[in-house]
Amino acid sequence: MALTKEMKLDMLKKMQLGRAFEEMAEQSYMLGKIHGTMHLSMGMEASAVGAIKALKKDDYILGTHRGHTQVIAYGADVNRMMSEFFGKANGYCRGRGGSMHIADPEGGFLGANGIVAGGIPLAVGVGLTIKIQKLDKVCMCFFGDGATNEGAFHEALNMASIWKLPVVFVCENNQYGMSFSIKKAIAIDKISDRAASYGMPGVTVDGNDVLAVYEACSEAVKRARAGEGPSLVENSTYRWRGHSKSDANRYRTKEEIQEWMEKDPIKRFREQLIKEGTLTPEEADRMHEEAEATIEAAVEFAENSPEPALDTILEGVYCDEGGAC
Repeated sequence: MALTKEMKLDMLKKMQLGRAFEEMAEQSYMLGKIHGTMHLSMGMEASAVGAIKALKKDDYILGTHRGHTQVIAYGADVNRMMSEFFGKANGYCRGRGGSMHIADPEGGFLGANGIVAGGIPLAVGVGLTIKIQKLDKVCMCFFGDGATNEGAFHEALNMASIWKLPVVFVCENNQYGMSFSIKKAIAIDKISDRAASYGMPGVTVDGNDVLAVYEACSEAVKRARAGEGPSLVENSTYRWRGHSKSDANRYRTKEEIQEWMEKDPIKRFREQLIKEGTLTPEEADRMHEEAEATIEAAVEFAENSPEPALDTILEGVYCDEGGAC
């Protein structure tokens, strides 16, 4: 489907919101307002936004522990997201999930997953449900390059292909799994080449080009919705920050990071839209300011939100008859 002006502007807006959200989350963490860890996706915004734009609103998504922009791209409430970060009762998971486990099942976002490759077999279950119930829906599953060396990845892609399930597997290849270069972990140049082993299409695109991501994922979604089975889309991108907040980031050079930062997907798309006349520089500046203001308001909302009541601390904790939890 050809992108309208409104769709392009929405994509830029979502990318800016994702960046602003993570910048503020990082700042709040440094100020001691947020506890635990977080995995930031700054520099990867085009991958999430371009892929999710290919879906319909009632489709399903399974995200990753680096999935803040994925959630925002699907239209989540940034106030509730920030409240979840702050551990507040009105967060998406009542403050219990934090950064890595934000979920909005009612909205179609079936949850992020802190386990590497943990969401991939779940996507097979969702896809099988869609097929059995004959629903006009697709499940899009995100994961990182490190997940493609897990057994769950291979088993899930095999089953999805055998059963021709309506699943789009999206690998966000940010070049590093934890602190290990993908070049040392995989002997092939393109992760998408693995798709051929399971009889499904595989394609690698520039993950910092939001329109290229959209086109590749649109084709995969169209195929899945038509009953032709799953596809593997590899978005080649880069995370500007370390694996998590505890990552000293000593395994990458400053020059490498700077080189990728110069490929900023937001700046790239903004300049493209200005060049084609979709928006003016002044309108682009306003969009950026509005995104930052929206996230600043989300922090204020979170800070003023209620803490979980102590008498609810055991809610959601389940034990078997022997007392094991």
